[in-house]
Amino acid sequence: MSTYDILVVGGAGIDTIVRVPDLQLPVADSVHVPPIRDYVAHTGNGVALGCHALGLRCKFIDFIGDDAQGAAILQRYKDAKLDFSHIVEPSGTRRSVNLVDPQGRRLSLYDGRHPEDVRMPAAFYLSYLGPARHAHFSIMGWVAELFDDALVCGTTVSTDLHDWDGLNPHHKVFALRADLVFLSTAALGERRDDVMRAIISQGRAQAVIAMAGAHGAYLLERGGASVRHTPTAGLTLPVVDTNGAGDSFVAAFLQAWLDGAGIDAAMRRGAIGGAFACAQNGTHERFIGLAELNDLYQDHTSL
Repeated sequence: MSTYDILVVGGAGIDTIVRVPDLQLPVADSVHVPPIRDYVAHTGNGVALGCHALGLRCKFIDFIGDDAQGAAILQRYKDAKLDFSHIVEPSGTRRSVNLVDPQGRRLSLYDGRHPEDVRMPAAFYLSYLGPARHAHFSIMGWVAELFDDALVCGTTVSTDLHDWDGLNPHHKVFALRADLVFLSTAALGERRDDVMRAIISQGRAQAVIAMAGAHGAYLLERGGASVRHTPTAGLTLPVVDTNGAGDSFVAAFLQAWLDGAGIDAAMRRGAIGGAFACAQNGTHERFIGLAELNDLYQDHTSL
């Protein structure tokens, strides 16, 4: 038996959430806003805590700084009882300032800060990668170095390309080497289906999932004839903050997929997880649990 259901690699940081009247800020010396909040966040954090909340045996590894932000991350994971191991990076902990408008839409100003040549020692990560059923790779440059070892270990890999435009070479290695590829449709426009087909034809992905927010999500399976659409979950919850919705979609999808529920069920559960996250303030402050996900799934499928 594997030690872990999922190993999440990379993607811990701090989000500073600033609620603004409009994402197009006026040219002014100052704009008065509601209280500004800091949250433990970023994509790996969201997938790891989301999977943990859904009962998966989750391990999370990353670089963080020996700073106040790193201390906040460690305390959050201690409180959540999330299994986290890290290496201290002298450049500090990654940060983002996220502007959020009254409709819950966001603009993220990302400070990745870690040097491009940073690398995680194999002696550190192999003891976690080998015993994992599945790994989720965040798209930091150093994480791409783990694909060869994942293949040797026989560990399947998923990744989230976020708002990839289908061209940026940084994302392409992740797109073509992962077994499951998630991405946002934000930068794709009419090229959405073409980019999804290119990922399948040029890479090893068994499925590509393109998340489109309020427009639902799209699925292309290897060998499938067409891109299929999954509507939003239609939860009767207010949209207050879209930060973290994609990560919650991914976590709910992976829980179902690893449980053998089938890809259509995984898509519907992902839609529920994403919608649930939009009703929560902050980036990753509350995650849907398995019982609640099951109840909402039953309601969703009975419609």
